[in-house]
Amino acid sequence: MNLTTFKKGSVLLTLLFLLAVATVSDAVAQNLPNPVLVFAGAEEFKANGKQMIRYKYEVFNSETYPNTLFAASPELPPCGKNTKAARTWVDVYEQSGKRLNGFCAFGSNGDLRKIWFALEPDALAPSWIYIEMNDRKTNTKYKSNLAETTM
Repeated sequence: MNLTTFKKGSVLLTLLFLLAVATVSDAVAQNLPNPVLVFAGAEEFKANGKQMIRYKYEVFNSETYPNTLFAASPELPPCGKNTKAARTWVDVYEQSGKRLNGFCAFGSNGDLRKIWFALEPDALAPSWIYIEMNDRKTNTKYKSNLAETTM
């Protein structure tokens, strides 16, 4: 075997290994548990001169989700003008299914501790909410439990 054939073989084996690792990581990502959503508190804030209440949540088991789920994915459709939106988007819903907020630019599983939606102070908050994590690469959805809007 000459050196050129050996180099080509090494490159081919390396590429096959990387493809296998990517395939396994996507398979593992599809077998993840559903997110466990917990209420983390509420706070008043001002936005555009308007008083609001932010209801904050976190995913208790956020560490179980690999950071590759939140990698910038320019090969997937953009989120508005963001052409490097995350692979996995997170949407917040009322129990009835009405969407309250969405996140398309999380960069790591740590961002799952920064989920929120906001309402005006006189608006009635929903009793229960849930999130859906949509892995756009594998078309896999992870739906959380229902979480209260009070402690």
